[in-house]
Amino acid sequence: MTRALRAERVEPLSGEARSVVVFLHGYGANGKDLIGLAEPLAEHMPDTLFVAPDAPESISGLFGGLQWFPIPWIDGSSEEDAAAGLQAASNDLNAFLDGLLVDEDMLPEQLILFGFSQGTMMSLHVAPRREDPVAGIVAFSGRLLQPEVLGDETVSKMPIVLIHGDADDVVPPQSLPEAAEALQEAGFTEIYAHVMKGTAHGIAPDGLSVALGFMRKHLGYE
Repeated sequence: MTRALRAERVEPLSGEARSVVVFLHGYGANGKDLIGLAEPLAEHMPDTLFVAPDAPESISGLFGGLQWFPIPWIDGSSEEDAAAGLQAASNDLNAFLDGLLVDEDMLPEQLILFGFSQGTMMSLHVAPRREDPVAGIVAFSGRLLQPEVLGDETVSKMPIVLIHGDADDVVPPQSLPEAAEALQEAGFTEIYAHVMKGTAHGIAPDGLSVALGFMRKHLGYE
């Protein structure tokens, strides 16, 4: 049984949605954390609907803070709990994406996943295992989970841009080349990378600019 995900949304500037960007927030945040990015992006992507679902689990002691799955080195959970949480959240996210595509009358190639931190981990885990490829993945400041099984479990391949700050003290910058290598080994051929100089665990203007160019290209604005 899947859990319904509540979502923030910003309607397309043009009034007609021809594509959709789904923001997936990081650990301890919620959908409101990334939906604000819709404002600077919308003028360059006027036919795009922006949606930001809340992760399904609350975090004890962190008011309003949500998680997609437990993280053992932060909350002391077991690896088994983390793996089970990842699977459950993947089912939730897949159900959300399926419903969104039906409700908005969209095809998978009209959808981009835009993840940050744990949201990136979700994006890189879920999208390759879906039946049909999405238009692309924007992967900020995260890492690829379970790289050793990616090749065997990949069903669809899509363009991916990996973006990371070189001063990130939460998710190591080395996670970017590690993800790129594993994706290449799994047969992904369209992988881009950008390092945000002097940036910690966040989204800098240069990184957002790279993400915008990637999204415009793969959603047919160019």
